[in-house]
Amino acid sequence: MISLSHFLVLGGILFCLSVAGIFLNRKNVIILLMSIELMLLAVNMNFVAFAHFHGDTAGQIFVFFILTVAAAEAAIGLAILITLFRNRRTINVGELDNLSG
Repeated sequence: MISLSHFLVLGGILFCLSVAGIFLNRKNVIILLMSIELMLLAVNMNFVAFAHFHGDTAGQIFVFFILTVAAAEAAIGLAILITLFRNRRTINVGELDNLSG
């Protein structure tokens, strides 16, 4: 039987991996966006686990709205990334310090 603590530990591990991905790799924008998405998915898994074990659907509805915002964030982030690559020919965060036109 899988208990609530198993889901929470797995969500915590995924969240810590995403935080480590953000702090350890500060150069590649794509990996930063993937780490943010992993962070959101770890939180969503905890919401679904709590909703399931408490017999309430409020957590699952909240996850639906978070996934909608995450999809919009990914689309806008990739659009910005494509624009920066076309203008600067790099996706290195260290070289994107000058954002003037």
